[in-house]
Amino acid sequence: MDTLAIPAPLSPAGAGSTSAPDRVRQAAVEFEAVFLSQMLRPMFAGISADGPFGGGHAEQTYRSMMLDEYGRSIARSGGIGIADAVMREMLGVQEAATGNGTTVHQPSTDRTTDQ
Repeated sequence: MDTLAIPAPLSPAGAGSTSAPDRVRQAAVEFEAVFLSQMLRPMFAGISADGPFGGGHAEQTYRSMMLDEYGRSIARSGGIGIADAVMREMLGVQEAATGNGTTVHQPSTDRTTDQ
């Protein structure tokens, strides 16, 4: 029988043997997985499960779990680039907060562009 691998929860900062960049990477990948699973939900919302075994409350529950796993699987296999961007921002904010960073990307609040 196959068993599902359940990822370990993130440990508090400074705990365990995982380095800070590894924890940041793991958090960024988890964020991307949640984002992707939320983006997949509308794609499956219109699909009905007809037939002798389809429909009902159990299907809604298992479909939700399936979409969460799809999101995790896509994120673990490289995703769509969100984890990389989130990781860069998290590390930049962390460096700025500790005073180790020289530059931190600050998003512009002015949304107008001159072309």
